[in-house]
Amino acid sequence: MSEKNPWKVTHCKQVYENPWLALEHNEVINPAGNPGIYGVVRFKTRAVGILPIDEQGYTWLVGQYRFAVDQYHWELPMGGAPLSETPLACAQRELKEETGLEAQQWQLLQRLHLSNSVTDEEGFLYVATELQLGQAQPEETEQLQLQRLPASEALEWVFEGKITDAMTVTALQSARLKGLI
Repeated sequence: MSEKNPWKVTHCKQVYENPWLALEHNEVINPAGNPGIYGVVRFKTRAVGILPIDEQGYTWLVGQYRFAVDQYHWELPMGGAPLSETPLACAQRELKEETGLEAQQWQLLQRLHLSNSVTDEEGFLYVATELQLGQAQPEETEQLQLQRLPASEALEWVFEGKITDAMTVTALQSARLKGLI
C-alpha cells in the first residue's frame, strides 16, 4: 500500500463558516478513479482535554448538556485552542476556567485526530498534577456541574457506558495503560 494521497480534488467550495469551523464541499476523483463528492469540516481550533489527578488519585469531571447530541455528558475539563494559542496554554486556561484548579505539573498524555474521516480536528490530552483549588470561572455558554471522584471510578464509568466522550475515554484509558491511575 502506498501512503501517497489517492484522492484528487477537482473543485472545492466553502459552504459555511463561523468563528470555530468551516464546511467544505469538494468535488473529487476517488481512489478508484470515479467522480464523487466529499464534505470536510475544517476546525479553527484544536481540542484540548485535561485529566487532573490529585495526590489521593482523585480526578474532576465536568457535567454539562451537549447541544449537538442533545444529551447530558460527564467528561474531562476541555476546550478549544485557537490556532494562535498553544495546546498547553489552552489546557492551563480551561482547567482554571472550568474547575478552578491550577496545576504545577503538566504532561502531554496523547495527541489524536477526532473523526478524521470528515474533520481535520486535532486533539491534545494532558495530565495535570500538583493541584491547587481556586474559583472556577466558566464561560457564559457553560452551565457546569463538577464532580470529584477516584480516577479509577471515572475509568469504570467508561466501561459502564456512563462516559462516552471520545477525549475523556481516550485520556482515562491511556492514563491507566501508562500506570497513572
